[in-house]
Amino acid sequence: MSNIRIITDSASDISAAEEKEFNIYIIPFPVVIGEKSYLSRIDFDNEGFYQLMETHDEIPKTAQITSFQFVELFKEQYDAGYTEIIYVSINKDGSSTHNNAVLAKDQFFDEYPECRGKCNIYVFDGIGYSGQYGYPVVVAARMAMENQTITEIVAYLTGILPKRRIYFGIYGLKYAAKSGRIPSAAALVGDAFGVKPIMKIWANEIVTAVKCRGEKKLIAKMVDMTVEDMEPGTEYQIVYGSDEACRDELTERMTERLGYGPTDFFQIGAAVAANAGPKVVGTIFNVKPDLL
Repeated sequence: MSNIRIITDSASDISAAEEKEFNIYIIPFPVVIGEKSYLSRIDFDNEGFYQLMETHDEIPKTAQITSFQFVELFKEQYDAGYTEIIYVSINKDGSSTHNNAVLAKDQFFDEYPECRGKCNIYVFDGIGYSGQYGYPVVVAARMAMENQTITEIVAYLTGILPKRRIYFGIYGLKYAAKSGRIPSAAALVGDAFGVKPIMKIWANEIVTAVKCRGEKKLIAKMVDMTVEDMEPGTEYQIVYGSDEACRDELTERMTERLGYGPTDFFQIGAAVAANAGPKVVGTIFNVKPDLL
């Protein structure tokens, strides 16, 4: 067994199949709907969460993962034989979870001094959401299973995470307007005028890249923007929500434009859907070097 443990959180939107196949530990975010608290990925799957959103008027709220939880998790993994622990977090500017993990790293060695010199903990800011860091986590976990070294995996994550960008279209502004996590979208005129924003997640920020009038223009514009900014010949992924038809249309158009399809799909879970709404679609890719 590899002594390297790859950990992330549920906002990475890694599929249950990849979680199992690549031995990834995924920490669930707490989600509150109404007066009831849930754990994402445990108390419901993505479809179950979308249904909860439909049946409740309240906007779901996500809570941070605490430093105490991280300390306990690091000790659990060390006791299980993992001496190289990597955690890749949700965007540090979107949640206190990242800072809690950084704090927990020091707390862990203070609380368990016998682990000093026997265990290394690496905490990475995912710089974004969903497959933007979820896909690099999958690759890192695959590298660990292939017995690549901790030095190689750390170098990969250090190099790849700052290159990742998402363009995603929001089909309804209800959740974006009320959550406060997507301020640019909240300022738009709204659904009544058929405005469909394409958001850009890049360098720890979410901003409105462009506003489209109507759904038909959304995917075509997204493909144009992605191809313009994407490093030629590199992999890309698709992020989507409750509507698989949107996913399939975007996949088809990207494949036609580039000549090859996506390497993975990421369906948004509770942490992202609570802020953007259940119906979204977008591209995830590495930007051209001159955009870094």
